[in-house]
Formats: sequence, structure tokens, C-alpha cells
Amino acid sequence: MIISKLHYISQGNTPEAHLENIQKACTSGAELVQLHLTDVSDAKYLEIAKAAREITFHFQTRLIINSNYKIAKEVKAEGVHIEKSDICPTVVRPDLYSWQIIGGTASTLQDCETLIAKDIDYIILEPFRLPAEDSSTKALGLSGYTSISNALITEKPIIGFGGHLLQLM
Repeated sequence: MIISKLHYISQGNTPEAHLENIQKACTSGAELVQLHLTDVSDAKYLEIAKAAREITFHFQTRLIINSNYKIAKEVKAEGVHIEKSDICPTVVRPDLYSWQIIGGTASTLQDCETLIAKDIDYIILEPFRLPAEDSSTKALGLSGYTSISNALITEKPIIGFGGHLLQLM
């Protein structure tokens, strides 16, 4: 599977700000947008996902819905991204269209191996770097990414994330 190299994970203080930023990302050439809303009802998430689908469709940009596979299916997004605390990808897969992809978040080699065994399509490996004020987690850095990438035997794309980095490894 080929996955786009230029991604945008939505952000904003309101759902409407997410949409404005998605519009800007698409205008700037993002090839894939991940709608990442938190603390909104399913009804509001669906409303924003439909609007995001309209924007991304217009720009021929792929749309991934974060953490909500039912909404991903309903808006016919290209896929869903599953966080560590979300439902298992093996439970999600039968509920999606055959062409939809599933991504997963990992922080360790074991996380990556678990996701690969559950037949995800790509992995977001984090954190590459952390903001200076965050000392709660250890950043992987280039050496961590290299050692995990070298240890994995997979063709699945691994996407680095964290500390203002999102890069296909």
C-alpha cells in the first residue's frame, strides 16, 4: 500500500476551527487529512466529518477519521486511525468497506508488532520529539526510530510523529 507523504492532523480550539485548518491544509497541498476531534458528541463529530469530507473531496485529498470507525464508514472516508485506547483493529475491519484503510498508533517495538499482527495498513510511531516542557514521556528520537524500523519485518508504512514532525519512515 502506498500512503501519502504529506499529512495534516487537524487541530483547533473548536470543531469549526478544525474545518478552517483542514481547508488551509488542502489548499496548501496536503495529500491526506486526519480529522482528530476530541470531546464532541457523535452527532457533532458526524456533522464535522461530513463537512471535512466535502472539503477533502473537492481537493482530491484523502480523509482519515480518528477513533471513530462508524463515522469513517458513514462519510466514506478513506480510512480510520485507531489510538491505543480505542477498539481493536480486528473488530473494526469487518465493519469497514473493503477499500478503507486502518492505521494505528504505536510507541514501542511491541506496539508495532501487535498492530502488524492485527493487520493494520500503516503505523504512526510516536513521539519522535517532545516539547521542552513535557518530561512525562521519553522521546524515541532518530536512534529509537531507526532501531524499531530495523527490527520490524514489514512492508507496512511507518509514519513518524511528535514534536512538529510527521514524516514517512
